[in-house]
Amino acid sequence: MVQDALRTCGSGGGLSTTAVSNAGGRGRGLLRGWQVQNTSINIKIMILCGFVTILVLLGTVSIGNLGSSNADAVNQSLFKETEQILTESPSASVPTDLEEPPKPEVNPPTDLEEQHKPDANPPPDSEEPPKPEVNPPTHLEELPKPEVNPPPDLTEPPKPEANPPTGLEEPPKAEVKPNVTYTLGPKITDWDSQRKVWLNQNPGFPSIVNGKARILLLTGSSPGPCDKPIGDYYLLKSVKNKIDYCRLHGIEIVYNMAHLDEELSGYWTKLPMIRRLMLSHPEVEWIWWMDSDALFTDILFEIPMSRYEKHNLVIHGYPDLLFNQKSWVALNTGVFLLRNCQWSLDLLDAWAPMGPKGPVREEAGKVLTAYLKGRPAFEADDQSALIYLLLSQKDKWMEKVYVENQYYLHGFWEGLVGKYEEMMEKYHPGLGDERWPFVTHFVGCKPCGSYADYAEERCFKSMERAFNFADNQVLKLYGFSHRGLLSPKVKRIRNETVSPLEFVDKFDIRRTREETKP
Repeated sequence: MVQDALRTCGSGGGLSTTAVSNAGGRGRGLLRGWQVQNTSINIKIMILCGFVTILVLLGTVSIGNLGSSNADAVNQSLFKETEQILTESPSASVPTDLEEPPKPEVNPPTDLEEQHKPDANPPPDSEEPPKPEVNPPTHLEELPKPEVNPPPDLTEPPKPEANPPTGLEEPPKAEVKPNVTYTLGPKITDWDSQRKVWLNQNPGFPSIVNGKARILLLTGSSPGPCDKPIGDYYLLKSVKNKIDYCRLHGIEIVYNMAHLDEELSGYWTKLPMIRRLMLSHPEVEWIWWMDSDALFTDILFEIPMSRYEKHNLVIHGYPDLLFNQKSWVALNTGVFLLRNCQWSLDLLDAWAPMGPKGPVREEAGKVLTAYLKGRPAFEADDQSALIYLLLSQKDKWMEKVYVENQYYLHGFWEGLVGKYEEMMEKYHPGLGDERWPFVTHFVGCKPCGSYADYAEERCFKSMERAFNFADNQVLKLYGFSHRGLLSPKVKRIRNETVSPLEFVDKFDIRRTREETKP
């Protein structure tokens, strides 16, 4: 403005040379005054901007470092830079001096790496305010780095997680050791004496009733429903068949659907249940196991218990197949009787160690397949294990084992169900042998499973025939009979009374027991 005014005065042409020179001197004085005043203003502005920059930087550093130990060093460096600014003259170098504050900012980020150094170079092209704005992102970028460290922490947990799976895989290996000495429960060595004391203290629960040993029939099935509804239907018929026989012969019955030991599944579930019943029912003299797919087909026949007074295990089988051929089908564990005594508890303890599922059962299966004739390669089953035990420790066990084959404690269904009509024409119930089989066992049909060794339709038709063949013997007490062995419908066969229940005793099939040959 002063220069413009001087040019205006010079161009006026109305002033003398002396006036012009005086005016020029005054102009120079005014110019120097304006320069001094401008310099002081610039210094004040510079100082003000410097302090503002310092305050922003202090806030930025404190936020970025979150109270780190570098804050004091940053403050000292900022104060030194401020002193340099105050000592230097205000000129065009001011921007250069103001560019240096980022340098103290470069020091704190040295903990972060050089990725912030490129941020220190661009500020010369920008003004001071953006610089403090550039720094916050720089310090905020530090947060991702702490976040980068956690991922290693997050990736490390899988390592400890990898260890647990290793720990979970080890138990099966460790299971091999305990299963070698696997037992069904605490070892009992004096059961005979304990049971005798209990019977003496509880005369209301004798082991002999009406001159006969007290027998408990045990059967059962898996906890869940069958794979198909028809399987449950025939399981129900099988239970009804067993209840009929037990009711007519004064035998107690227990139907089990529980797995008392998770290690013993499948064929082996019977062992812990037999042991449990022996210990919880000392008044019972015999435990009679019967598979769910076995049916009583001679309702009149009674087991000749007097034959087994000196034996503790009664099981259907063939001595020649057992001792000479070592066949894996020499005995059948689908139906057997076990006396409630110490010998039987010891047998169960010796029998069970091959049963735990997993490596033990698989390895035992290999041993059994190599030892027994005709046995397929599969995991250990209770029947093969018992045969192996009786043969390998014959002197210890066989003296108390009765291998029964004089009647059909186990009768294989395939050769029997087609002859029922012929049996009814020629023979009568109470024989128990091939003329009128005591038990018809549907081995291989597996009515409750999803697969079987025989055609499903054939198995169920055969089971229907066997059930009706046995049921006719019960219905006869009341004057009825099935219309056919494949028909669920019944017909009246006696008309002497309209109330057949009054004459049940008169037509009781058990009255003809003495006329039959056991």
